Amino acid sequence: MELGRAIKNRHSVKKFKDKKPDWRDIIECIDAARYAPMAGSNYSLKFILVSDKNLIEQLADAAQQPFIAKAHYVVVACSNPSRTVNAYGARGEIYVRQQAGAAMQNFLLKLEESGLSASWIGHFVEEQVKKTLGIPEHVHVEAFFPIGYEFEKKYTRKEKIDLDNILYFDEWENTNMKKSKELDV
Repeated sequence: MELGRAIKNRHSVKKFKDKKPDWRDIIECIDAARYAPMAGSNYSLKFILVSDKNLIEQLADAAQQPFIAKAHYVVVACSNPSRTVNAYGARGEIYVRQQAGAAMQNFLLKLEESGLSASWIGHFVEEQVKKTLGIPEHVHVEAFFPIGYEFEKKYTRKEKIDLDNILYFDEWENTNMKKSKELDV
């Protein structure tokens, strides 16, 4: 699948078919996360592939989102900021969150390419997730992703914000690009 198409087609799915995905396909998608940029090559992200139904139900409870319990697999993304913070000080915490987002986007795009669907879950009780999966206190739970095959392809893309509303040139709130004769070409 072409990257532009994957970006535009990717969407959150909360209703999955009963068909169980092949766990090897999910691991292949996790592998795509390794290619995201990492500050100083300090790879801080770890993934937990959860298949145990009881654990998945506990994750659904931690997020207060019952649909998660219907997924055959949930992937939990965690980051350990220690090496990055040691290398970059307090800014390292910011870098860890930025690189986690980049890696998770790679993962989601690879899922789309593979014909799998997911929903990015960012609202949850972190301590409950850590307790359920035995995650150490110093590790951040970034997000988790229930994964399956989309139940029905009724999705119609919501209108996205216009590019003009999010793009400035050279300084904050400058919405006009310099004319080509003004640019150093």
